[in-house]
Amino acid sequence: MNQPLNDEVLRALSHTERRRLLRMCSGVAVTAGDLAADAGMSAASVSEHLKVLRKTGLAQVEKRGKFWFYKADLAFLRAVLIALQEDLLKDLIDDKQK
Repeated sequence: MNQPLNDEVLRALSHTERRRLLRMCSGVAVTAGDLAADAGMSAASVSEHLKVLRKTGLAQVEKRGKFWFYKADLAFLRAVLIALQEDLLKDLIDDKQK
């Protein structure tokens, strides 16, 4: 598993379309074609976004027959959010103690 709090993960999450794709595949595994159709995006654009999400650990992929299914890795996303919260709170606490 990737480190939950790193610049690549934060950059991936900073993109509106990537967050939307994560929401779309957070409850169920979905094909890239279905994501593209539902999001009104080109297949090439969705493919590039999914590549980033997979590389950063935010999404998982599984081949079923001839199709690839994508699903948000909610455990990893939860770890990212917790690490970010801890990092921000640490900085706030450190600033108050100065």
